[in-house]
Amino acid sequence: MSKRVAIAGAGIGGLCSALALAKRGFKVSVYEQAAEIAEVGAGIQLSPNAMQVLNELGVATLLQQQAFCPQHAVMRHYQNGKNYFSVLLGKNCEQRYGAEYWHVHRADLQQALHQACCDNQVTIELGSQVESYQQQAGKVSLALANQQRFDTDILIGADGIHSKVQAQLLDNLSLTSSPRFTGQVAWRGTVNTKDLPPNLVEPNANLWVGPGKHFVSYYVRGGEEINFVAVEERSDWQHESWSQQGDISQLRHLFKDWHPQVQEVLAAAQQCFIWALFDREPLSTWVDGNVALLGDACHPMLPFLAQGAAMAIEDSYVLAAVLAKHTAKNDNVHEALMQYQQQRLTRTSKIQLSARNNASLYHMSTRFDRAKLRALSALSASGLNDRLAANKLESIYNHNVVRF
Repeated sequence: MSKRVAIAGAGIGGLCSALALAKRGFKVSVYEQAAEIAEVGAGIQLSPNAMQVLNELGVATLLQQQAFCPQHAVMRHYQNGKNYFSVLLGKNCEQRYGAEYWHVHRADLQQALHQACCDNQVTIELGSQVESYQQQAGKVSLALANQQRFDTDILIGADGIHSKVQAQLLDNLSLTSSPRFTGQVAWRGTVNTKDLPPNLVEPNANLWVGPGKHFVSYYVRGGEEINFVAVEERSDWQHESWSQQGDISQLRHLFKDWHPQVQEVLAAAQQCFIWALFDREPLSTWVDGNVALLGDACHPMLPFLAQGAAMAIEDSYVLAAVLAKHTAKNDNVHEALMQYQQQRLTRTSKIQLSARNNASLYHMSTRFDRAKLRALSALSASGLNDRLAANKLESIYNHNVVRF
């Protein structure tokens, strides 16, 4: 008899883990608090380490028509546009790491995962938030916010940085870890490519860095739209909803003295969304009995290394592989979950902290950061900074959990 797995949350990590587990023969149910699976306009970067998993699970095939393959990752000065570094992506990623680098719209990725889950007999319960759990004799009893109860063999908390599953898990283990506001706010939106001058935005992952702010732009939906994310340091906004409308005129004003390309993208934007960035220290444990955490519930990533979704996707594959290996031998589920944690905790903690540290560099926050950027600018002609940047990303992009 196959093990039953309940997953709290139908975001990217929740759906990806559901698919990976279903393909391994588990009976999977996903409980999502929202009434529908919908993602407001936002892009996502899928580096080769994430693409290895999506290729293996068959999701990349469903996404291919909506994806965009950038040629470089480029960091530039916020006003004069001079390159600090440029890292080859495109076909170079496929040759070097065995998988491409894609830009996609979050809604397209979520829809592809949802379709694949349905095709693999995953049950998805909408309007159903996991509120708490109890464990007895190797079983997990779930209590939902709508007063319903369900029993399962394994519970995975993939319900985000404010995870209900995580809160109880930490309480059960007498641990504490509270999200903290970083003092940074992100604005995001998309622009139709046809509403901009031809070739205004290069076919890259474009990063513009400046005092107290940075701006990212790249193509999604096969090049039909341009996604933008603008981050500013700000203490008076702590709302976390991704669907909170922002004031586009205020956003334009914030970047009024930036490079003309940035200003033209924002001038064409019809609307934007705004949300506060929260962070937490890396957790020391993700497992309580037959309950484990995944994705933002255990390692929320700030968007300064483009690895948040990638780490959740990696988690998903490792979790399914480890559980399948151990349950096939009738091993203890808790021991399997502990092995999953062991394989993932060090890597995710390191990347979580690296993303946090990038914020200071992107915003020219300290004298050291400004000096480092000046050095990068001086080295730009030699190409040494490009090689240094590529080497820094090597350990991230070259990690292939499918091989392990």
